[in-house]
Parts: sequence; C-alpha cells; structure tokens
Amino acid sequence: MHRRTFVLATAALTATAALAATAPARAATQAPFTQQAFAAARDAGKPILIAVHASWCPVCAKQAPIINSLAQKPEYQNLTILTVDFDSQKDVLKTFGVTKQSTLIALHGAAERGRAVGITAQDEIQALFLKTKA
Repeated sequence: MHRRTFVLATAALTATAALAATAPARAATQAPFTQQAFAAARDAGKPILIAVHASWCPVCAKQAPIINSLAQKPEYQNLTILTVDFDSQKDVLKTFGVTKQSTLIALHGAAERGRAVGITAQDEIQALFLKTKA
C-alpha cells in the first residue's frame, strides 16, 4: 500500500471512529421506578418493562444481565425499563399486583401485554420485550 493511500485510509477510519463515539446511544432507557417516570412513559404510549428486583434474589441476579444486554439492542431503543425494588417499594408492588421478586411485566402504554415470574432464559425474557411493542 502506498504511503498516501495508507494515510488517507487511516484518516478515514479515525473520522469514522470519532463519529461512532459521538453518535447518540440507541438503547432502551433504564431507570429506577418512580411514579413520574412511569406516568410519563405510560401517557406517551411507550413500550414499558417493569422489572421487580431484590438485591438478595438469585433469580433477579440472573435476569439483570440478560435485561441489560437486550436493552442495548437498537430495536428496543424506545423501550423504558423501570426497576422496582421489591424490599422498599411495597406501594408499587400493590399497584401492579406483584407478590414475588423477579416479576417482569410488559406494557404498552397503560395496557399490560404480558407478565412472568422467575424466568431466566434469554428467549423468554426477549419474548416479554417483544410484547411491549404495539
């Protein structure tokens, strides 16, 4: 390869890498559950996944990396994932009729589309992600 071609190719790769680094993230929004965040997503008719988590729960520990991995996929960029703390947010548990940690609830706006307790298989969790879509 000629030096000039190499220099131009290197410059093009550097520019591409810089653009990729500054491009907006195309991932789901993940946040702790607050009534305000839920109401905003619900009222906007957005896809929502409620993840009920407990720090001491081994099933929750298996679910978390799968949820995080799926959330990075561009097809879920409009999804809002809200994590409910099983031990401290009892009022939220009551609102959603949740009795066990590791509960995942798929909604689209205000409409519940699916629910599962204790699942840890990626394909089952992804199926809930898909149910959040219109």
